[in-house]
Amino acid sequence: MATDVRLTTGSKRYSIPFTAAAASATAAEVTFQLGGSGAKPVVRLDNVSLMQTQTTRPTSLYVNPLSHPADWASKNAQTPEGQAIMSSIGSKPIFEWFGGWFGDLTQAVDTYVGAAQAQDRLPLLVAYNIPNRDACAGHSGGGAGDAAGYHTWITEFARAIGNRHAVVVLEPDGVAAAGCVTKIGKDPEDQYRMLLDATQVLRAQAPNAWVYLDAGNATWIPAPEMAARLVKSGVANTRGFSVNVSNYFTTGDSETYAEAVKGQLAGTVGAKTYVIDTSRNGNGPYQDGTPDDNWCNPPQRKLGTTPRQQTSGAEYLFWVKVPGDSDGPCGIAGTTPAGTFSPELAMALINGNP
Repeated sequence: MATDVRLTTGSKRYSIPFTAAAASATAAEVTFQLGGSGAKPVVRLDNVSLMQTQTTRPTSLYVNPLSHPADWASKNAQTPEGQAIMSSIGSKPIFEWFGGWFGDLTQAVDTYVGAAQAQDRLPLLVAYNIPNRDACAGHSGGGAGDAAGYHTWITEFARAIGNRHAVVVLEPDGVAAAGCVTKIGKDPEDQYRMLLDATQVLRAQAPNAWVYLDAGNATWIPAPEMAARLVKSGVANTRGFSVNVSNYFTTGDSETYAEAVKGQLAGTVGAKTYVIDTSRNGNGPYQDGTPDDNWCNPPQRKLGTTPRQQTSGAEYLFWVKVPGDSDGPCGIAGTTPAGTFSPELAMALINGNP
């Protein structure tokens, strides 16, 4: 790289970004040569930042040793429960959820993605901070204060990923639950506009991330309506969409629904792929209670197929929901808040009871 910098008699700082290809995966050297004629100024190189980049997309999924199940299991490794949870859940690739609860979002995302990159594995992230979040159920309510705040947040999230490879599930229930914001005097169209903005930001700031815009579950919103909502929400800017996140519908039912949505999208935004959350669908949905009973920590549910890439149907089967994390203070979780890990819930999913 040859870059000419015109020096003046005063002191001045210059920033010159560059990219260098290393001949070895384990060692590399970057040198700087200063040349020119005339008076020789004093030149100091400071804040030289070197960052490893990935040239090929990892095929293996990242297993986070600090996930809720892995962390609990490692601290209780001498117990039968700890050993079972580590073997069945903590040792599996599970998504990490990011929202407003991180004081330093950039550091949190960068640390997580960097740990995956160091192992040449694919990091799995959920972006979950849209305003009026979980407007239908409320157990996971919250999110950014307004559209401007959300734009700032999703921009920071995307920039922290940067050019690195990643998988992002964007705003579980954000599209499907948009209609519920009318209960609090909000306009669903504003929700779609915020999601559209988020897809644009991720496409620009995290170009190597495969983003899947969430599309609810098999029975919530009919496929034609869901496809129309996804289009308004920017699915054209993403790799595809996700279904069954945090839910229990079978993989077969989820795939049937996703294929219907995919078919509807084909005529407007072209071919899109999809992924299915199989974290808790081993026994299918619970149907013996009220609608709330059926989705909120229901009994007798079981872990589903472990995460994997596929060559047909869903592009991936993922564990997006963290098995053992509560849906809220309901069902067999008792008073455990949403997003809080419960070893009792985890063991129930491992055993398929109570």
